[in-house]
Amino acid sequence: MSTLQEKISAHTPERLAGIRRGIEKEGLRVLPTCGLALTPHPLALGSALTHPRITTDYSESQIELITQAHLGVQDCLDELTEIHQFVYRVLQAQAGEMLWVSSMPCNLPTDETIPLARYGSSNIGRAKSIYRMGLGHRYGRRMQTISGIHYNWSMPGLGSDEYFALIRNFRRHAFVLLYLFGASPALCSCFVQGREHGLQPLDDAGHSLYLPHATSLRMGRLGYQSDAQATLAVSYNGLEGYANSLHAALTQPYPAYETVGVRNPGGDYNQLGTSLLQIENEFYGTIRPKRTVHSGERPLHALRERGVEYVEVRLMDLDPFVPVGITASTMRLLDVFLLHCLLQDSPPDTPEEIAELKHNQHLTAERGREPGLCLQRQGRSVALVEWGAEVLAQCAPLAAALDATHGVSDYGDALRSAQALMAAPQDTPSARVLDRMARQHDQGFSAFACQQSRLARDTLLQAPWSDAQQVRYEDMARTSLAAQKAIEAADSLPFEAWRAQYMAVEGLGV
Repeated sequence: MSTLQEKISAHTPERLAGIRRGIEKEGLRVLPTCGLALTPHPLALGSALTHPRITTDYSESQIELITQAHLGVQDCLDELTEIHQFVYRVLQAQAGEMLWVSSMPCNLPTDETIPLARYGSSNIGRAKSIYRMGLGHRYGRRMQTISGIHYNWSMPGLGSDEYFALIRNFRRHAFVLLYLFGASPALCSCFVQGREHGLQPLDDAGHSLYLPHATSLRMGRLGYQSDAQATLAVSYNGLEGYANSLHAALTQPYPAYETVGVRNPGGDYNQLGTSLLQIENEFYGTIRPKRTVHSGERPLHALRERGVEYVEVRLMDLDPFVPVGITASTMRLLDVFLLHCLLQDSPPDTPEEIAELKHNQHLTAERGREPGLCLQRQGRSVALVEWGAEVLAQCAPLAAALDATHGVSDYGDALRSAQALMAAPQDTPSARVLDRMARQHDQGFSAFACQQSRLARDTLLQAPWSDAQQVRYEDMARTSLAAQKAIEAADSLPFEAWRAQYMAVEGLGV
């Protein structure tokens, strides 16, 4: 095998400079009182179906902000900030609403009261809402209100095999990111109402629950988890195996979902289909291989036809101490980490290793800061902080290469900060959240997150904002609304015929 240095040298400065990253950031709309806003997605933001930068996620109350793919970290962060500024201006005019800055949700109404996202009367718009109705039937609406940051990353000249090698190593070392950046050690008791949860009360009233050494409850057993999906044994050893396992999940009927049915007796839709997965996006994972789709194309078909274009990192919590949920330093550490995952040897995964990785993820999410905590590595017990320090040490030449490429010291600085954090669990975001809750908010999760949400709102509303920026975003909103109307006018099939066509096995490719 070639040495790491040889592998780095094989990637020219031009290729390293060609790394692109983009961000998708979710957040709940809340009232000034910090309860969930049940109002429709504001019309002034544009169409959730067609706007390129501002949409909704699961709920009408859950905004998703999307940057372009950028060559520069700061450029990406600047665009994310600018989108936030426009959104906050619109929300401020709408009864003083704001965005909730925590990954775990605010105080929620009853499950059925959480509004599903709406995308208009077109076939594709209806399908998006019905898909969300299906998620509610399958997993409950509360689980879908969790928010996070997705980090989309690509490097020029990589093929699918290289991206899958990166993915395998990412899954092996994902615990490092959960430990360093997990920021959801506590939650509102409303989130687990009626569920077995194993959490401990923080306040006397039992409104706030936590685990003392948790890093990211969002990524633990209470977060994006599913008993049904636990039966999925997805291999990441290559595009064909991955595609085939996803294909099976999309086409094999699942008895519990067959019982729900596609339509209820009144004719209303319950879900798009009765397979283990309705569509590709339903598959949960810490990282996904992605390919831009053509209009009307299924994501699996795009992957099979044209290969992996980029990876989507999906385990990052919102940082509640930062107005836009992520810092430039964190983004640079992600770049270094992903490059490490790409360039380290990446043997094929096995069912035994996949089980080990799931165990490590849950352990880190729920007990990551526990002194002496050990994870499993190839059947042997290894201390989390030792293994994490080892991974970060291996990242040093990669940070140096990126610094040399860009003529900065920022990547090395980000890595050194991460190394210091690995040795100081009390300074991690998850520990800081619990400390702040104890010192300023009588152990109240909602009070802490509400205060941080107000600070984020005030910071972003007070930041400079030009008339030209306002006009540009208003134009984007108007253009998106016109695009939605055009899609609705162009529909020629009845919805059921369109659904059957879209869900047909042939659309998944072979």
